[in-house]
Amino acid sequence: MLRDVLGKTFRLVGYTIQYGCIAHCAFEYVGGVVMCSGPSMEPTIQNSDIVFAENLSRHFYGIQRGDIVIAKSPSDPKSNICKRVIGLEGDKILTTSPSNFFKSHSYVPMGHVWLEGDNLQNSTDSRYYGPIPYGLIRGRIFFKVPFSA
Repeated sequence: MLRDVLGKTFRLVGYTIQYGCIAHCAFEYVGGVVMCSGPSMEPTIQNSDIVFAENLSRHFYGIQRGDIVIAKSPSDPKSNICKRVIGLEGDKILTTSPSNFFKSHSYVPMGHVWLEGDNLQNSTDSRYYGPIPYGLIRGRIFFKVPFSA
């Protein structure tokens, strides 16, 4: 009887580890569901909107200007940001300060992207922390749930 209980326990642990690995690989390399928070992407994405992000584009350098991406925050690595890709490596970007009085040009170095929120008056983005390394991009948003709160 003890042998049966141990056998079933080890099988359950084995299946749990297998399915956990499959789920981890699916969320890390294929994509998943993300809840965007904050006003920086309004009106395109509202606070607490639910979106689907795919992670394959980032592995194949398939990110293009205009894409909305999920990235690790350069100022807080524990949090993610949701921003639009404005410039790719080698691009010259016209940047403005929040007051719109001062304009300057910035260049996006190799291996980096320039991200900005759609709500420029209420967005902490590349205008604040500069271009971000391509490796911080976690995925590209491809679908927004239409009925999210």
